[in-house]
Amino acid sequence: MSDWQQFTRFFLHSPKLGISLDLSRMGLDDAFLDKMQPAAEKAWMAVNELERGAIANPDENRMVGHYWLRDAALAPTPEIRAEIEKMLREVVHFANQVHTGAVKPPGKARFTRVLSVGIGGSALGPQFVAEALGQKDDKLKLVFLDNTDPDGFDRVLGSDLSETLTVVISKSGSTPETLNGMLEAAHAYKKQGLDFAKQAVAITGDGSVLYKQASSEGWLSIFPMWDWVGGRTSVMSAVGLVGMALQGLDVQNFLRGAADMDGWTRAQKWQDNPALALALAWYKVGDGKGHKDMVVLPYKDRLALFSRYLQQLVMESLGKEKDLQGNVVHQGIAVYGNKGSTDQHAYVQQLRDGLNNFFATFVVVLKDRDTEPFEVETGVTAGDFLNGFWQGTRQALSENGRANACITLPEVNAYQVGALIALYERTVSLYAQLVGINAYHQPGVEAGKKAAKSVLELQSKLLAALQTEPERWWNAEALAEKLAADPEAVFLMMRHLAANRASMQFRGEGLGLEINGLPRAAAVAH
Repeated sequence: MSDWQQFTRFFLHSPKLGISLDLSRMGLDDAFLDKMQPAAEKAWMAVNELERGAIANPDENRMVGHYWLRDAALAPTPEIRAEIEKMLREVVHFANQVHTGAVKPPGKARFTRVLSVGIGGSALGPQFVAEALGQKDDKLKLVFLDNTDPDGFDRVLGSDLSETLTVVISKSGSTPETLNGMLEAAHAYKKQGLDFAKQAVAITGDGSVLYKQASSEGWLSIFPMWDWVGGRTSVMSAVGLVGMALQGLDVQNFLRGAADMDGWTRAQKWQDNPALALALAWYKVGDGKGHKDMVVLPYKDRLALFSRYLQQLVMESLGKEKDLQGNVVHQGIAVYGNKGSTDQHAYVQQLRDGLNNFFATFVVVLKDRDTEPFEVETGVTAGDFLNGFWQGTRQALSENGRANACITLPEVNAYQVGALIALYERTVSLYAQLVGINAYHQPGVEAGKKAAKSVLELQSKLLAALQTEPERWWNAEALAEKLAADPEAVFLMMRHLAANRASMQFRGEGLGLEINGLPRAAAVAH
């Protein structure tokens, strides 16, 4: 088969969406596709059942319903449909009230900025969409607290907050990073003489800790988070839509793009279904074991955060120790990337000539800009250079046997971004079925949370132990023995405290670091 014949066989295009998917350089062939046909049919049926309301997360006995968010008519019950439709109406209405000044901060004409406080899926999706679709004339500017870094808090919260609307996003209300961000934000408002509750909105689960707090304190509004929507697929719920609507972005076309992509990816045959074709390509290139990483290369500044968004969607969904039968399989696909052509000056050298442990995914946008073209050379624009760079990079990789796929969008707008997200959501679902894992639980994440909690518990024990002999100097080994703890963990904790607790007494450096239980002032006086 010639290169052109291979290209035409594995080139999928939707006239309705204007989106194309080229898998001609992913190593697909008829022998592999014939062998995978039974598994592909089974995966297709499983995802269709998921969309109809099947229990997709047996660990928590939950449905997975992110598909219903862009087409509420698909919801398995009238109650869920009504909830989705109500949420959308309330999001749009609230944003309109903010834009008109009907909802405004005390003493000001209107809000001009939105501070979004969240972590993981409650941040990555909204950040990606805001960056991809934002314009200089957006109705409100969005900024984010998406970590528990004190310096990060100071950088964001150090400006005037009098016209800032804070949106706190947490299903439980007790996620430590988000809780810390909310507490830091509330403290910053108070320092400026502002009432946090009068400038705050919650997006949370019904009856959660955050829900109760927002209700009792009279926050401006509360929007729902449902247990059948996971964080990494929540961008089309209130999690993503509130920020979009406040920013003034096209919420309806965002959802319509996703719904239309869902329609395209419901086809039973891979030739008509880009998500199934892409899932099969992932399987082929990684031997069904995730043996190759996914390098995402969007050739558009607006899509620079797409690789970060996909990291969580793909890695949290597919990174699993056990399959559905309980067998240890250690599945997953690692994702990294940055925008082109930036990467051509970063790690493309290794991609072409180094370890062949990856496949590339080019994301290409046909429309260069909204303004008139400008020639940087005679007959050549900057966009022409960008087009040449991605094609050249692709050819260079292909010549050295490096697998690659290409997704082409006509332009970057709400409709196309919604469709792009939906394509990968379904691809992840289908691939998980092909390799026999549950894409919708995350025991590893929970394990990390438990480990972090144990560190904080150890810190409390350490501080209490110091008070039993406040004048004694302790090194890590002695203190670990007293606490029956790991000396390394104790040393790392002492080092952290020494750098951040000016009120405590320390001496020595490195492994010679020592601590006592006297406050610094008391120690000096003593």
